[in-house]
Amino acid sequence: MTTGRVAQRRAATRAAILDAAWELAHESGLGEIGMRPLAAKLGMAASSLYEYFSGKDAIYDAMFIQGNEALRDEYRHLRDADKTNPREVLIDAARRFIEFCDADHARFQLLFQRSIPGWQPSAEAYAIAVANLEEMRGHMAYIGIADDASADMWTALTSGLASQQVANDPGGDRWLRLVEEAVDMFLTTRGVDE
Repeated sequence: MTTGRVAQRRAATRAAILDAAWELAHESGLGEIGMRPLAAKLGMAASSLYEYFSGKDAIYDAMFIQGNEALRDEYRHLRDADKTNPREVLIDAARRFIEFCDADHARFQLLFQRSIPGWQPSAEAYAIAVANLEEMRGHMAYIGIADDASADMWTALTSGLASQQVANDPGGDRWLRLVEEAVDMFLTTRGVDE
C-alpha cells in the first residue's frame, strides 16, 4: 500500500472515531466518552484506538478543534458583511452564535462550559478558539469597538444568551428573540451610533 493510501485510511479511521465520539456525546453525554465505550461502538478493540489517539483527552482535543472549526465557518459570513451598519453586524453575529450553540448541545458544552472534570484543551486545540475570538474582535474593531472590556462584555452577553437558550428553551427562540434588544443595549453602553 502506498504512503498516500495509508494516510488516507488513517485519516478516515480517525474521522470515524470522532464521529462515534460525537454520537456517544449526543446519546449519553460528554463524560461517557471513554476508550472502551468508543471501541465498542466502533466494533474494535480499545487498544486499537491508541494507534489513532493517545487517549481520551486527545479525542476531546480533536472534538474541540472540530467544534471551533465549525464555529469559524459559521462566522465566515462576517468577512463580507456590510460593516457600515454595526447594529446589523452584531445582531447577525449574535444570532448565528446562539443558533450554533443550540444546534448541538454536546458541542456547546465542550466548547464553552468545561464540563469534563480534569480536562482542558491543549494549547494546540485552544489556539483555534483564540483565533475565533480574535476574528470576532477584528470585526468589532472595524465598527469602532476595540477595547478589551467591550470584547469581554460581548462574549459574556452572547454566551449568556446561548446558555439560557440551550438550558431553558432548546430549539426554541425565547432567548434568541432578545438579541436585538441586547445588541442595542451593548451599542448604547459602548457609545456606538447605529
